[in-house]
Amino acid sequence: MAQVHLESVSKIYAGNVRAVNSIDLAIKDQEFIVLVGPSGCGKSTTLRMVAGLEEISDGVIRIGERIVNDVPPKDRDIAMVFQNYALYPHMTVYKNMAFGLKLRKMPKDQIHKRVMDAATILGIEHLLERKPKALSGGQRQRVAVGRAIVREPAAFLFDEPLSNLDAKLRVTTRAELKRLHQRLKTTTIYVTHDQEEAMTLGDRIVVMKDGLIQQADTPLITYNSPANRFVAGFIGMPPMNFFDGAIILKDGEMFFKEGRLENAHVSGSAAKKLAKEGEVDEPVVMTGDLTLPPNGFTLPIPERFRDRLAGKVGSQIALGVRPEHIHLTQTSQSFEALPVKIMVTEPLGKEMDVYLKTELHDHVVARVEAKHIVSPGTSATAYVDLAKSHFFEPGETGLNLTRETTSPNQASSESSHAIA
Repeated sequence: MAQVHLESVSKIYAGNVRAVNSIDLAIKDQEFIVLVGPSGCGKSTTLRMVAGLEEISDGVIRIGERIVNDVPPKDRDIAMVFQNYALYPHMTVYKNMAFGLKLRKMPKDQIHKRVMDAATILGIEHLLERKPKALSGGQRQRVAVGRAIVREPAAFLFDEPLSNLDAKLRVTTRAELKRLHQRLKTTTIYVTHDQEEAMTLGDRIVVMKDGLIQQADTPLITYNSPANRFVAGFIGMPPMNFFDGAIILKDGEMFFKEGRLENAHVSGSAAKKLAKEGEVDEPVVMTGDLTLPPNGFTLPIPERFRDRLAGKVGSQIALGVRPEHIHLTQTSQSFEALPVKIMVTEPLGKEMDVYLKTELHDHVVARVEAKHIVSPGTSATAYVDLAKSHFFEPGETGLNLTRETTSPNQASSESSHAIA
């Protein structure tokens, strides 16, 4: 087992395309780190550079005390589990698991012990004489993990290992992976695009975008205290609601005034993906000229945020509220009333998602108890827990101005814009 350190690591492809842009990341011994982000963010490239499957363009990678920049993959003391399992179809499960050890010319008795120990840990002893075509997807994945375990490496590297499994099997298999890490305590780097997977597995999650680390924190800190608007919108399902507006003063008190973006258009990397692929797997942020129509809602700024927002009076800002912090009944006097119109309901069993609209924002989601009786097309009052809200500078990675803790890996924000 070992620490893994990335120091100013970059990967630049032909045409000066920066897949990874000078990232720093220190992974502790026995830590389970999850790299998460949309397609093209650099997470898999980062993993492949640690594995030695991609040559780094700049920086230093250390595994333990050793710099491995020029060390071939087979000599890095790591084991990698791929998305497609990469099992040899003509070999039995036993031979698949033993093959790497056989290449190392390890004694047969040691090979047998390691294979049987790994098979016992994973509960696949009864599968050892089968070939991969006779296994289910989940069984194949366990064999791939077993092949990594028998090597007893300094670190495990997982590249989206559950993406080929169905939804139910993904849930059970990720629980198995978590139990496995608790038992083996091997340093693990895991890549996924699934933020729920990242939240449930990682000791820390590293959120990436455009080759940069946006935040590297524990799951709960990342969720409750996102470094910027991108992290806030990417982590959480349903995603955080955002309202464009401005901080205003009224009778000496500070308020958030809902606004509207004129000439609005999608900005940043999401716009490029839409133009190229027609769809995106990351938060879409609109930019434009902010106006403050009289029919927009006004909400008071919680007292604990006022000092931090004092310098933003008169500037464009975004209010972020998670769906679970919008209620349809006023269970606390601290909740602020918000006039809305109910558009669609989605029952989920104990809870339901209710899609709302305000005068100026068409897509607002509240996650509430399913006991509420709501009728689409009717007007209603929602109640917002502003004490759990966030205020962001404008732009894709606008800084969280009300964040109580700072992260050394948070991305620099875009500058504040004046109201049109």
